[in-house]
Amino acid sequence: MEASTGAHQLPTTTSTSIDPLSETIKKRLLQKGVNPTPKIIHTLRKKHLQKSLRKSKSLISQSPIEPLTQSQQDTLAHELYFQNISKEYKEFNKVIDSKSLVGRPWESLESVNSAELASGYLIKEGNFDGKLKFEHLKDLGLVFEERKIEAVSMFLNDDDVEVDEGSLVGENGNWSPFRRRISEADAIRILVNRLTAREITMKDWKFTRMMKQSELQFTENQMLRIVGGIGEKGCWRQAMEVVQWVYSRPELKHYKSRFVYTKLLAVLQKGRRPHEALRIFNHMRGDCYIYPDMAAYHTIAVTLGQAGMVRELMSIIECMKERPSKSIKNMRRRNLDLNLQPDVVIFNSVLNACIPTRHWKGVAWVFQQLRKGSLHANSATYGLAMEVMLQSSKYDLVHQLFEKMKRNSKSPNALTYKVLVRTFWKEGNVDEAIHIVRKMEQSGIMGSGSVYYELACCLCNKGRWQEAMNAIDKLKKLRHSRPLTVTFTGMILSAMDGGHVDDCISIFEKMQQYCHPDIGVINAMLKVYGRNDMFLEAKGLFEKAERSVTRDTSCLGDENTPLEPDMYTYVSMLEISGHAQQWEYFEYVYKEMCLFGYQLEQAKHAGLIVEASKAGKWHLLEHVFDATLEAGEIPEPKLFSEMLWQAMLQYNYEKAITIVNTMAYAPFQFDKKAWIALFEKNKDRINKDHLQSLYNILAICGLSQEFTAVELVKALQSVCGPLAVKDTSSNRVGMIDSPSSDGDPCNSFIHDSPNSARDNKLVSVRPDVDWDSEYEDSDSDGDDDSVNGSSRNDFRRLVDEVACNEHKFTVFDELHSPDSDFEEAEAREDSELPSAEEILQTWMEMRKTDETKTHVV
Repeated sequence: MEASTGAHQLPTTTSTSIDPLSETIKKRLLQKGVNPTPKIIHTLRKKHLQKSLRKSKSLISQSPIEPLTQSQQDTLAHELYFQNISKEYKEFNKVIDSKSLVGRPWESLESVNSAELASGYLIKEGNFDGKLKFEHLKDLGLVFEERKIEAVSMFLNDDDVEVDEGSLVGENGNWSPFRRRISEADAIRILVNRLTAREITMKDWKFTRMMKQSELQFTENQMLRIVGGIGEKGCWRQAMEVVQWVYSRPELKHYKSRFVYTKLLAVLQKGRRPHEALRIFNHMRGDCYIYPDMAAYHTIAVTLGQAGMVRELMSIIECMKERPSKSIKNMRRRNLDLNLQPDVVIFNSVLNACIPTRHWKGVAWVFQQLRKGSLHANSATYGLAMEVMLQSSKYDLVHQLFEKMKRNSKSPNALTYKVLVRTFWKEGNVDEAIHIVRKMEQSGIMGSGSVYYELACCLCNKGRWQEAMNAIDKLKKLRHSRPLTVTFTGMILSAMDGGHVDDCISIFEKMQQYCHPDIGVINAMLKVYGRNDMFLEAKGLFEKAERSVTRDTSCLGDENTPLEPDMYTYVSMLEISGHAQQWEYFEYVYKEMCLFGYQLEQAKHAGLIVEASKAGKWHLLEHVFDATLEAGEIPEPKLFSEMLWQAMLQYNYEKAITIVNTMAYAPFQFDKKAWIALFEKNKDRINKDHLQSLYNILAICGLSQEFTAVELVKALQSVCGPLAVKDTSSNRVGMIDSPSSDGDPCNSFIHDSPNSARDNKLVSVRPDVDWDSEYEDSDSDGDDDSVNGSSRNDFRRLVDEVACNEHKFTVFDELHSPDSDFEEAEAREDSELPSAEEILQTWMEMRKTDETKTHVV
């Protein structure tokens, strides 16, 4: 025990045996003056041992060969036998055609074909080279693709099968069999192309299938690329649906990204959708995970500023200064304070919102807020403030802001000079506008296309279009500028507003030396000709534009991009023909418009058709009326009234009653005063005999119990007096004073209608409204808010019911007796017109016939 309490002794180590070879190598190195490091000693020792091993092998080989044992002889014999069999098999394959021996005998023929394709052998006889062929692998891939499509063909439509060749193409453009699984970038690209190919929403089952087939994890980076790609194609609705679908999934709802929602706000800003952007922003403020940061505030501020929504923008500024509410979703931090304050970008958006609303007092408020926040206004701030004053006609304040900008050492930009040129134009100081542009060029500021555009329009408005051509020469030298055709269009319209018609024609002729005219320039010239009653010039220009569609040598425009008349071109030519009373050419233009697939907007241009009908082109009115009904829309009241007058002029009272019954179910009402006003306005065409005949027919035929039909009967009774009805049985004429039981003389003309009680909102037609007014006032925007979707559907259904019930009117069998006028019956037969589609087909055949005759001549 005492010995154990002593100090512990270290264990003794036995000395290792020293390698004599290593010592010998070390001595030799020291003799030669080389430092014997362990690595050098190990390398030399290894080489020495290898040399000794080679010498020993050479000595063994020189010794006599010992005899092999029985087992060694058997092994050697088996190896020789296997080598001979393998050699014979290879020689046999070279001689025999590979087609007959591809695959295994116990496999089916389809497996043999698949193995043949996979082996890469050539199928042709005598053409085997034993190399792998990519084209056969491609065929094999197509076979597999067909089998997959056949397996799921019952679940797919014809338009759902999409083959993206880009996913099977390698880097060099050749088909690559190793690229079977597409990359992430290709998957995103394919998904974006499929989503933007058509309008699709999250409720569509194909939308969910597209998202799942992409096999993406929808991470933050992937969502940013998907939303950005969809936004570049202008499909903001699909971008909203993608974000909503992804973050409504149970496995992804906790991975919402603030950056993805900010990207979505940028897409909505590009698409000019302020209300949708405001809704998304409010949704972000309700969730702590995606609570908006400064970038989101900048995006929503710019969006609202472009839309001129000042009140909503002021609410956004107030929200920046407030702390997040504790009741928002996923709120984990009690004192979340982002400490956001409005900056220059926010206040510039406020100024931008004040431009369309002309809130010029908001400029002073913005500069006051900038001083309170110790912020400095930049050049864009002064430029936007000047533009607000320009739109508010405060020209003196524009110059004051410009002087203040120079005092604060802020360099003017292109926007500032554009506002100055526009201000001098409004003030009538054209020379000052030219001087300020020259001063801009001397100061070294690169002017934008908008500056020279404003200067050119200013000069043309004042009758100095020759000087404006200098601005065109400078505009051509700019890289990022609007096309010259847009500038020439603005110059022509400015000269027209200034009253310089000859200058408009000169500018149009001069333009053809710089560029080819587009359809915008043609429309501008048609507007000039129309305002100055130049029908022949407009006709010639319109026909040249039409010939350009067939690439005629004498046409306008470029050979590569010929002109194609649009809706505005046809409407302008219709108005010009109507003003000039050229109704034959009016009919020709209308037919061409229909043949090119354009439909006349009857809410704006119903007056044109009414005037053409008064001039004898009543069949055009029939076509517009039928086309409107076929499109599921409700014709205007003036179209209904003109259809009624034309039916009365043609003595087609059966059609007149159908029109009256149809009007009764329309979402507007004619009262008694309105009917009498229409009778007075059209008394040059509709006399008392026509009204009396209509009154007699209505006495026998039942009408629907609707307000418009009842008021028509009252108006006819007040104009025609007591009704005289011919008794066909006793040839007596009886006077009907008050045939109704309730004292109302109009109830005898009315039968109960099952659809008389309607919930639709009706629009009363006032008698002081000029429903048959001139077509100069037909360009006003039509307000269809009073006609909702349900009323349109009900009206269409009721029109069909009225048309089906026409055969129930037995009064015409009594009136069309043998002693009736044969000419009136013949007129009624001729008045039965085909449908709008049949008329369009007839016009197409007539046009083909005219073109054939033209080519023959």
